[in-house]
Amino acid sequence: MLGFDPATSFGAAVAQRYDDQPRGDETDAVAFLAGLARGRPALEFAIGTGRIALPLHAAGITVDGIELSPDMLARLRQKPGGAALSVVCGDMSRATTGHRYGVVYLVFNTIFNLLSVDDQIRCFENAARHLDADGCFVVETALPHAWIAPSAADYVHAEHVGLDAITLDVARYDPVTQLLVENHVRISAAGIQLTPIVCRLITPGEMDLMARIAGLRLLARYADWRSQPFDARSTAHVSVYGR
Repeated sequence: MLGFDPATSFGAAVAQRYDDQPRGDETDAVAFLAGLARGRPALEFAIGTGRIALPLHAAGITVDGIELSPDMLARLRQKPGGAALSVVCGDMSRATTGHRYGVVYLVFNTIFNLLSVDDQIRCFENAARHLDADGCFVVETALPHAWIAPSAADYVHAEHVGLDAITLDVARYDPVTQLLVENHVRISAAGIQLTPIVCRLITPGEMDLMARIAGLRLLARYADWRSQPFDARSTAHVSVYGR
């Protein structure tokens, strides 16, 4: 997408509305991560507005973060408890807190926001550097085929159809680069609003190889935060890596 900059794609407007539609999995995610942490500190890559970090902190786990967007970080600071979290503003594939953790986690497809295989590998390596000897790196993503049908490289999907507004998801997938170029288009009486994003989709198997390069191995894989079995019908996965 010409002119797209991942570093600025989560700006002030996105940060202000990011929490308008909760994903609904927050309670399950927090319980899963708290169970792995066993009272030890946790680090969230791309902590965002604190959707997971704040309730995890409230559950008794010390949570630090790394976040690229100053606007998302500012929104986190505005929330109750947000100022108490230690967050480094930087790239999750390179930035460091200088500490080690029982759990490092990266949720809701966010590893896809790294747009090259090298950056995605560096993310795994950075996670490994932040882990205790027996710590875990947890990654949650959708499966690429759940987003992109093999026969449909381009698509337009109606995300919302209302009386006063409609939202369309307009996308194009390049299987060579594995980049999904996407724009959420909201059309209303107030005008047209565009929300572009670019993602690099990777499969669980590719993640397992990236983990191996980083000195980690797959410990467990589930279909969701409730630890349901991962199988051929799954559309997402929660993968746990360790040494």
